[in-house]
Amino acid sequence: LQQSVISWKQREAEIQAASDTFGTLDGGKTMKRLCQNLPRRPVSRYSLTFILTVLSCSCPALGKKKLYIGALFPMSGGWPGGQACLPAAQMALDLVNNRTDILPDYELELIHYDSMCDPGEATKLLYDLLYTEPIKIVLMPGCSSVSTLVAEAARMWNLIVLSYGSSSPALSNRQRFPTFFRTHPSATLHNPTRVQLFQKWKWTKIATIQQTTEVFTSTLDDLEERVKEAGIEISVRQSFLTDPAVAVKNLKRQDARIIVGLFYETEARKVFCEVYKEKLYGKKYVWFLIGWYADNWFKIKDPSINCTVEQMTEAVEGHVTTEIVMLNPETVRGASNLTSQEFLAQLMSKLGGKNPEETGGFQEAPLAYDAVWALALALNKTVGPLRAKGHRLEDFNYNNRDITAEIYRAMNTSSFEGVSGHVVFDAQGSRMAWTLIEQLQGGSYKKIGYYDSTKGNLSWYGNDKWIGSGPPADQTVVIEEFRYLSQKLFVSVSVFAGLGILLGIVCLTFNIYNSNVRYIQNSQPYLNNMTAVGCMMSLAAVFPLGIDGLHVHRKQFPIICQFRLWLLGLGFSLAYGSMFTKIWWVHTVFTKKDEKKDKKKHLEPWKLYATVGVLLGIDILSLMIWQIVDPLHITVEKFTREAPKGDLDVLIQPLLEHCNSEKMNTWLGEQNTSSTCVVYGYKGLLLLLGIFLAYETKSISTEKINDHRAVGMAIYNVAVLCMITAPVTMILSSQQDASFAFASLAIVFSVYITLVVLFVPKMRRLITRGEWQSDAQETMKTGSSTNNNDEEKSRQLERENKELQKIIQEKEERVSELRNQLSERQALRSRRRASTITNQNHSPPPFSITQSDPRSLAPPPGYPAPASDPHPVPQSFANSSSLYQSDSKISRNKCHTSRLQLLYK
Repeated sequence: LQQSVISWKQREAEIQAASDTFGTLDGGKTMKRLCQNLPRRPVSRYSLTFILTVLSCSCPALGKKKLYIGALFPMSGGWPGGQACLPAAQMALDLVNNRTDILPDYELELIHYDSMCDPGEATKLLYDLLYTEPIKIVLMPGCSSVSTLVAEAARMWNLIVLSYGSSSPALSNRQRFPTFFRTHPSATLHNPTRVQLFQKWKWTKIATIQQTTEVFTSTLDDLEERVKEAGIEISVRQSFLTDPAVAVKNLKRQDARIIVGLFYETEARKVFCEVYKEKLYGKKYVWFLIGWYADNWFKIKDPSINCTVEQMTEAVEGHVTTEIVMLNPETVRGASNLTSQEFLAQLMSKLGGKNPEETGGFQEAPLAYDAVWALALALNKTVGPLRAKGHRLEDFNYNNRDITAEIYRAMNTSSFEGVSGHVVFDAQGSRMAWTLIEQLQGGSYKKIGYYDSTKGNLSWYGNDKWIGSGPPADQTVVIEEFRYLSQKLFVSVSVFAGLGILLGIVCLTFNIYNSNVRYIQNSQPYLNNMTAVGCMMSLAAVFPLGIDGLHVHRKQFPIICQFRLWLLGLGFSLAYGSMFTKIWWVHTVFTKKDEKKDKKKHLEPWKLYATVGVLLGIDILSLMIWQIVDPLHITVEKFTREAPKGDLDVLIQPLLEHCNSEKMNTWLGEQNTSSTCVVYGYKGLLLLLGIFLAYETKSISTEKINDHRAVGMAIYNVAVLCMITAPVTMILSSQQDASFAFASLAIVFSVYITLVVLFVPKMRRLITRGEWQSDAQETMKTGSSTNNNDEEKSRQLERENKELQKIIQEKEERVSELRNQLSERQALRSRRRASTITNQNHSPPPFSITQSDPRSLAPPPGYPAPASDPHPVPQSFANSSSLYQSDSKISRNKCHTSRLQLLYK
């Protein structure tokens, strides 16, 4: 025992000297080595107690228990983030293990493999980590695809998973990944920033193009929900697997302007090569990309594209990136007692001077560093609660849920300042962080702002730069432009209409002033007055027909529509109705049978006025029903958008106001429809009937309505113009100038023709013959005698013609009787010839008329009696062979033309 004590004292002196010399330099490693060289022979109980006392005082490092972390760092593959993240994690481990206030009784050790960012390779490595000693207390994967695999399997081994490089939104599913945490924010953290920028620049319509992977699909689904809540529309959504050519062409074809691109760096070069080909860049377009590409990603030569660096640089100019803030921009010392700049300096030293742009995962290195610190602080927080429950961290195994639950609770409540910023996890285990907003200006990225999604605060520098005058529009700007009637055309037609109204006033005044003149009286002046008033009302309708939104407010436009309808409807009814009434009466009186003519000989004016009133009443009733049941209102017709001259990112949307109603087809009818049209159908029948009556009465002459031929001519013109104008104006309704010109000129011409045909001949007659109001008596006498003589001669000739026809009929009957007698005598003579030849010389003459009806040979009334014997038949009737053919008979109404003319004369 004495020898042992002496030996121990010598060793203790050596240890103390070594501790004084090296303890502060190498963290006690020399002390560990000396302690390991202690003799290993049996000693008594007192010696063991003494040894343990000495070891507890002189060898503190010998009592630390190791806790193992299984990590997968991708040193190669699609994202070689382990190249910078692994050195950063080792830096954090060294600092944690040297801290006496964090896990003083434990030492963290990292067991890591290269996953190559490949889920298949990660599956094999995960198996090795789980089934190879020692037991790992936490797993730390990198890529999103690898983290998905590890986090889904870790729940079976009660393992906490802490990722430093996973951004897939799918990993935020707590039901699928209940023990997953990550210091790399979710890719969906970009979306609140994007929505904030959309609202800042007043964009309400965006487009998206994505690579078909889970991370981008989940991110886009989250973006769609957020923009929908913000009232923003995703108008185009395109995706591709390897070749983005078709997707980019679809964006161009559908006029996408604000485009969010979600794809990896290699695919980004393919996309923007196609963007350059399709000219989907410039002042009209804005691209939003992910910010974790390399700063010179578009300048890297890629054999999979056929675009030059200059073309790529031109195509990507001005695009905006959103990037999670992975390095604290403020000079703050956090849990590791390092600022972000001090961390970068030590990392660069650890990397041995490698170019950060060529080192994979350099941007994510602060996240890996803070991941180790988050784990260490969480484990340190669990020591006390576990000791109270009788557990220790070194007791962890894959079946111990209590320790896992305690670590989960500590991780979920983590909050500290790291080199990447403030570290805190949300309910899904995702990191909450700031977002950096950058814009490519002149080939290099410039910071233009930050966004704090936790507080909704946007810090804006105001140095954003655009190719055009400002942020482009989210779609082609459509300027609504109403089409108005040409004012020159309106003024020109209005002048003609005004002159026509003056002409109507002159005609109306003339007709009223000379209403006592017999010639004017015989033309039914009151009906002519109605015609003149109707013509003026129709011309007055031209003015509201040309008034549109340029002259009146939109609210007052329906009143203008009513004026158009009522003025034109009532004007047509008065003007055309009065002319139609005249021609109808003439046809009714002079086409009746002779025995009924005398009853209609005297015209009653009130019947004419009643007829016009009926026609006018029908129009008023139909218009009132129309306005009550289906009133007119404004409708706006949209035309094809037009591009203005110049390089303007706008389109003109032409609009045209119409007077319309819900059932316009029923009332008027429209082009390309077969619906019933009440107004046009009724008016069309009147026009057709008027044409028919005018044709039937063209040869009739009557004293009561002496201008019915002029009325017929006016009806022809009005009917033809109306029948042409109605369908043409419906076809041209979308062309305001042509439609107005056609309709208004048709009204003007119809009115002018009607007024000129009806009133100008009367004026001319009164002027040329001097038949004025001052000579009323003479006019009445002269006109009366002249008209009476004509009428009397006509009646006398008709009576004489009838009497001559009766005489001819009687003569025909007498000739027939004489022929019968002659036939009988010839038959009797032929029978007697054979027996009595001697009596032949005593036979009567072959044809003689012994008796004759005196009445049949009486001269016509008014003609002198013949001087010769009236009884014998005249030679013209006796020589029947020269006047009649054999077996011919002249009927009562079919006399020989020469005879009728002779008799008429």
